[in-house]
Amino acid sequence: MAGTNIKVLLVEDNPGDVFLLQEFLKEVTTVVVDLMPVVRLSEAFDYLAKEIFDVILLDLSLPDGQGLETFVITHNHAKATPIIVLTGIDDETLAIRAMQEGAQDYLLKGQVTGDLLVRSMRYAIERQRADNALRQSEERFRVALKNSPIFVYNQDMELRYTWVYNPSDGLTVEEMLGKQDLDIIPVEDAQRLITIKREVLTTGIGTREEVSITIKDTTRYYDLTVEPLRNESQEVVGVTCASIDISERQAALRDRKLAEEKIREQAALLDVTTDAICVRDLNNQIIFWNKGAETLFGWQATEAYGKNANELLFDEPSPELEVALLQVISKGKWQGELTKLTKMGKEILVASRWSLVCDEQGKPKSILTVDTDITDKKLLEAQLFRAQRLESIGTLASGIAHDLNNILTPILAGAQLLPLKFPNLDERTRHLVEILEINAKRGADLVKQVLSFARGVEGKRISLQLRHLIVELAKILKETFPKSIEVSTDVPQDLWMVSGDSTQLHQVLMNLCVNARDAMPSSGSLSISAENLLIDENYARMNLEAKEGPYTVITVLDTGVGIPREILDRIFEPFFTTKDVGQGTGLGLSTVLGIIKSHGGFVNVYSEPGNGTSFKVYLPAVEGMETITPEELPPQRGHGELILVVDDEVAIQEITRTSLEAHNYKTLIASDGMEAIALYAQYRDKISAVLMDIMLPSLDGLTAIRTLLKINPQVRIIASSGLTSGNKLSAVAAIGVNTFLSKPYTVNELLLSLQKVLS
Repeated sequence: MAGTNIKVLLVEDNPGDVFLLQEFLKEVTTVVVDLMPVVRLSEAFDYLAKEIFDVILLDLSLPDGQGLETFVITHNHAKATPIIVLTGIDDETLAIRAMQEGAQDYLLKGQVTGDLLVRSMRYAIERQRADNALRQSEERFRVALKNSPIFVYNQDMELRYTWVYNPSDGLTVEEMLGKQDLDIIPVEDAQRLITIKREVLTTGIGTREEVSITIKDTTRYYDLTVEPLRNESQEVVGVTCASIDISERQAALRDRKLAEEKIREQAALLDVTTDAICVRDLNNQIIFWNKGAETLFGWQATEAYGKNANELLFDEPSPELEVALLQVISKGKWQGELTKLTKMGKEILVASRWSLVCDEQGKPKSILTVDTDITDKKLLEAQLFRAQRLESIGTLASGIAHDLNNILTPILAGAQLLPLKFPNLDERTRHLVEILEINAKRGADLVKQVLSFARGVEGKRISLQLRHLIVELAKILKETFPKSIEVSTDVPQDLWMVSGDSTQLHQVLMNLCVNARDAMPSSGSLSISAENLLIDENYARMNLEAKEGPYTVITVLDTGVGIPREILDRIFEPFFTTKDVGQGTGLGLSTVLGIIKSHGGFVNVYSEPGNGTSFKVYLPAVEGMETITPEELPPQRGHGELILVVDDEVAIQEITRTSLEAHNYKTLIASDGMEAIALYAQYRDKISAVLMDIMLPSLDGLTAIRTLLKINPQVRIIASSGLTSGNKLSAVAAIGVNTFLSKPYTVNELLLSLQKVLS
């Protein structure tokens, strides 16, 4: 597949299906498809003999081919070309059999679309390429082993040979497969090998030993490497071994020169790995530098030979280096973590292992160093630690959520009831009540947002018009920000809609605006603007987080101090902050990024020290009308139904009673599960529904609900709690209660829940 063009051979004898496929492909604008339709297999083979196609679309029912045989014949003619099988819905089993024989994919006629067809073709092409690359890699590996002196084999947990390549002199593959060491070599040699391999099976740690083995009256010496063999679940299921015959060199291994040559030969076997192997004399002069070292540090072997290792790889001497050198001289080995420099001056963290090489008199001659790059591993560990800190925050938030929500529930409901109790309030007082209600809702939503951030609970997604959100935010900013900061907005009337959680997006914009305010301690201007943007393929290629399609873009621009270039890449890290202790947690921008990513968007930032900062928030646009939330629907009045309200918070009892009675319901109040059961048993025939808090003293809500269901399996129950964890919701659903009301709830949400269970 070259560029965005796909050359396709379509083998299909149904003109209608050919026409539909051509029409589907005309709808696709992201790729150009050159479709060559033929009716018979013979025609297809003629084309394949003359031209190269990226993919073949093959119908399994043709005039000169029927069923699975059609695929087999075509596959034999074009093994290098991926084949997608076309079949009817009732022939899906046949298509699956074709997949087992080597087809890359299959499509059911009647369910094909242009986009699906293109995706399938691209997938088939990429999968075919991967298969070809794997076969080539396996062939290179086979050729490399065939031409090398390495004897390689696998053994299972019982140490039976399961795979053998390049067997030792005197043995054949057939003589070894399925056998154990005791079956093919003398007992003493076999027991030595079994001990080594059992140790690897037990510990899961590889080892390397020199062993002698007698095979058919001939004793040979081998350099044996044994590594654990693991399955996909990383469980040890056997050992993989590689041995090199060193019989001819055994007598000379005590010689220093041959010892260093052996190091070079062994290091050459590891040139395909990312480990860096270096040998240096006791004056720190490099005498060996493998391919892995070239790749990791950037210095070619010719550049490294003769250089001082400390000057080449370290910025300046450190106590760690002195300790490592003393230990390797005194104990013969050392291992630890070191920060080294590459040729480009980049710092990398390595796991370094040092071994002392001695001459035949036992005098130290050189130091062998093996370095493994663990920079990415440490970054992942840091991310894990951050995740654990966030989990701790989530645990804390869950622990206090119930009490916080119980405090907010009567405030919110009271604010909604005040206009009903006092309909003749003056305009200013009514405005204050509205502010009370709005901020109580905001507080409740922020508690949910903390849980969402810490526990991964997704917010509600509705169609939003961001213009309203920006206008509301601007009013708050003008009232609360210093007068020295000028706040302005620029939002078009035809701004596209987005799908999102209004509270989460409000938090995003508020975080950005507060940061902008802090960046302008004296004075400045803050601008919030929005625009419609259609991202094309070119833009998406330049920004990996972007996808083609319509976006709504919000820009928060300030004229503050700006962000230094050296910390610009870190500002979205959790807990990273430039503010003084007590003035910032470092969670603001990480929360912004998390929320926007959960909405399918991305964030770009542009800043120059002294010239201000611009944050651009990109959100995927959607079609449709703005969604009306349940709070905006008209309240539902009752018809004198009796509701049993069970809650241990007196404030919630009173406000819920007032709310229900104001909307033509009657109420009974219980403070715990025992009282609720007693009241229900007494007024069973009159109670229409039960509003039950899950977190209750004495007898918890779940147990009380189970008891009520035993008294009356038809009882209508609304479960309520400030804790919205998955375990609680699952427990409520498991006992048959499908209606859950999360605290704090509005009067409308309460009335709608009642309407649901009573209908």
